[in-house]
Amino acid sequence: MSANPESALPIRLNVDDGDSPSDIVDALFLGRFTTGEQPYSHSSTLDRVRSGATLMPPAARVLRAARDGDRSATLAEGEGWTLLISRWNRGADVTVTATSAELAEEVLARATDGAQDEPEPQPDNVAMGFWYVSPRRGPNRTTRQITAGTWDEISANYTAPVADAMGRLMKVTPDDIAGRLLLLHGPPGTGKTSALRTLARSWRDWCQVDCVLDPEQLFNDVGYLTDIAIGEDDGSAGGRWRLLLLEDCDELIRGEAKHTAGQALSRLLNLTDGLLGQGRKVLVGVTTNEDLERLHPAVVRPGRCLARIEVGSLTREESVSWLGTEEGIGRDGATLAELYALRRGSAPASVPKQDAGANAGLYL
Repeated sequence: MSANPESALPIRLNVDDGDSPSDIVDALFLGRFTTGEQPYSHSSTLDRVRSGATLMPPAARVLRAARDGDRSATLAEGEGWTLLISRWNRGADVTVTATSAELAEEVLARATDGAQDEPEPQPDNVAMGFWYVSPRRGPNRTTRQITAGTWDEISANYTAPVADAMGRLMKVTPDDIAGRLLLLHGPPGTGKTSALRTLARSWRDWCQVDCVLDPEQLFNDVGYLTDIAIGEDDGSAGGRWRLLLLEDCDELIRGEAKHTAGQALSRLLNLTDGLLGQGRKVLVGVTTNEDLERLHPAVVRPGRCLARIEVGSLTREESVSWLGTEEGIGRDGATLAELYALRRGSAPASVPKQDAGANAGLYL
């Protein structure tokens, strides 16, 4: 058996009360890889680890084990290899270093074989990725099943011109793609996010949809942006398009964005039709509450947008038809959020006012 990893580590570790036992386990794992004793590494991330799975191959010898709440780190070894298991909730990272690439791959396969639960059948759901930067692990992507109705089921939630434009967007295929930017703008509560969930379902045969949870950091961190531009496959066949969703990016794409957001806007545009996006099948979907007139002209120029849809309130007639009653609906109609509030029997998050001699219930 080779030397213990702590004796192989060629650097001095300065440990203080800010370091945890898990940090020490992580550092010890790097010893044999750093010295070249085990110069090959393979790793895998599991989203749904089966209950009772140890993630260790037979004959593994545990060297260190640390637990902090629902997180744990385990360092183990075998003949010619070292294994690090980092676990949190139901997820886990498994990394192997070994004396050969074949051995590293073999040990990793034995450690993870049968360890992941199969997702429950959810025919009405769609898989969506979520990107975020972890302070300890850097850019990270996790996958979740989200609920999404069909377009036929939700089309009545949108005013006629929006429903017509959305209906055409739902039917887009890779052969129809001209621009790389999808822009949905309009007041809060009009159903932009609901439409994007249904779009993910409508496009799931050819497009992988990922939501970026921290878009403000994405365009200020070149490494993060590069990782996302390169992408991470969800296990489906290659050649699929990817749609990156950036929600509520008002500051990024409004008219003065170049001044307030520095290089963020230019990096967004570079991802859609610049050098960064070349050779990548990447679409970018942006939602904003800004009016069209306040958007940066570079964002809305002809040829850049695959679709540019202003999502507004339903008219009064459409709102009455949706709700089945006139009660609570003002002369200008209502947003989707207001209609759902009225259906639940609660007042919308807006203030009704009386207009002398006119219909009551006009929302500000």
